[in-house]
Amino acid sequence: MVNKRLLIKNLLSHNDENSFYDKKQKLTLSSKEGKAKFIKHVCALSNSNPDNNSYILIGIRDEDNRILGVDFFDDSKIQNLVNAYLVHPPKIQYENIPFPGLPRYKVIGLVTIHPNDNISSLSKFAWKYPRGTVFYRRGSNSLPVTEHFELKNTNQEIVEAIEKNASNNIQLTLDGVFDFINKHKEEYSPQYKVFKEQFVLCWAGKKTIANNEDYYSRVDIELINEHVRLFYSALDEVQIKINEHSFIIIEYILLGLEQKETRYPLEKTIIHFKNNGKLEIIKDFLFEPPIYDPNIIKHIYDNSNNIVNKIANNNPLSVTEHEDVSRLPNNYLICYLNGYLDAKGQLEKAKNYIRSLEDKTTYIKYKDVIRVLRKVKYH
Repeated sequence: MVNKRLLIKNLLSHNDENSFYDKKQKLTLSSKEGKAKFIKHVCALSNSNPDNNSYILIGIRDEDNRILGVDFFDDSKIQNLVNAYLVHPPKIQYENIPFPGLPRYKVIGLVTIHPNDNISSLSKFAWKYPRGTVFYRRGSNSLPVTEHFELKNTNQEIVEAIEKNASNNIQLTLDGVFDFINKHKEEYSPQYKVFKEQFVLCWAGKKTIANNEDYYSRVDIELINEHVRLFYSALDEVQIKINEHSFIIIEYILLGLEQKETRYPLEKTIIHFKNNGKLEIIKDFLFEPPIYDPNIIKHIYDNSNNIVNKIANNNPLSVTEHEDVSRLPNNYLICYLNGYLDAKGQLEKAKNYIRSLEDKTTYIKYKDVIRVLRKVKYH
């Protein structure tokens, strides 16, 4: 198995981006420009590496290789984005890699672009890039092809050497287990489980009991063999089930009006370990949104918009409105689920204000709601 943390270090030792890897400070897939630039780089790296993996590192400052990290990103549908925009799309994989020195909630995003025998090109217009455009890598740049292009094997040996040098071993595995246990407080009960005598999985979470059911918050799950974070939740609660072959997570979100909240199942994730040294991650979207009285939702929506307009215009908020800010993320989520589809845009207008609050709980809620909205949109 490849130790992904060591792989990232090996890639960064090639200080400049080149024809087999790129690095970005962040990934912005919510805008047309950000989406198109990501597709461009995937296309270029695929065309320049037909016989070996190529990589994009997310959370690295370009000028000095400083490791800044990004939030955990659990978008399992990123392959769908590539498929929608490219002819002959490569298979890609996004993984979250915890890194020494980063806060617990930050990771390095690792995008692996697998070898592709065919030339990839845009299947439709993407931002300013015309349909049919073929991109390739020249040094650290992703450029459009201006003449006849052929797939060439230029990086296979060096990439294979980098990956081989990142192979996992017993010491790295043991160090990873101890590191995971030591960095989690005792109240989160950090522990490990070995599957198929080969996979070492560590997990931690703060346990609560409700209606005779066990729930865990602030859950952190890491596949130690590869140093890949498989799951992370800041506020949402999850249930965990373990059997001989699988580690199963059922994620819940708390939704309700006037602080009368109910748990709703959001998504089931099954991490299934096979006898052939492979693992499979299966996701099942479970969410059935609650429906409320339209008059109540209209009142909540209008009140939330009034607060956001005051924030946008730098007008002072009343004491009650200050208290309502903490409920903005969940209120807008409920409004969206009940037909107000511009609620996400309204919430994003208050992002900078929410992020500047001294108590970061509301900002964590904001990020959780944006993640849920992304999942709901896909399904």
